[in-house]
Amino acid sequence: MVKVEFTDEYQKILWQISLFKDMDVSLQRRLPLELELSVYEVARKEVVLKQDTYCNHLYVLLKGELEVNIVDVAGNLVKVEDIRAPRAFATPHLFGDKNLLPATFTASEDSVLLMATRTSVFKLISSVPDLLHRFLCVTGNCNKCTVTRLRILSYKMLRSRLVYYFMEHKTSPNTAILEHNQVQLAEYLGVTRPALSKEINKMMKEGLISINKKVVTLEDMAALKEYI
Repeated sequence: MVKVEFTDEYQKILWQISLFKDMDVSLQRRLPLELELSVYEVARKEVVLKQDTYCNHLYVLLKGELEVNIVDVAGNLVKVEDIRAPRAFATPHLFGDKNLLPATFTASEDSVLLMATRTSVFKLISSVPDLLHRFLCVTGNCNKCTVTRLRILSYKMLRSRLVYYFMEHKTSPNTAILEHNQVQLAEYLGVTRPALSKEINKMMKEGLISINKKVVTLEDMAALKEYI
């Protein structure tokens, strides 16, 4: 990574993320003065942050895209998501007791990254109630997505991953909605599409589930829960 200046262009991009969007002008002026920040240009395929390293900064992707991967319980490298600029990321881990990053972040194209120290971020958001509220909202939304995905990938068995997915997408006690097609779902679960299709068919033959388009009926809830 190559350190660069925090230009006016980058400041304008920073105001676009949900944490700082539509903020009072006076508060916008405070940010560059009170945040201890650095800006870096990141080359394509360069690793920005590694799994199980400490999260000591607020990270904001100003330009470009990052690919997020984890090493699962079986030792496989699994893609979690793509992060597209402009966006803050890894916020749930900034002030945690165990502030370890759960994934590795790699630039999938030339990118620009802003980093602000944890101490300076804490001082600023502590002094501005609206900013603290925004931070908690951003963290809550990010944490829900991260926890759900990482929990799915923590299961070794494909069936367990599928069952957990169904449980997280329930619309009633015995039905769930498929928010992904089979190709997308296979990638989301970290498996191949043929393996996913085979497992779904097996579960249907065993009477565990039935599927009508995007609606999944959980036919035997007690049996399904045994897998998670």
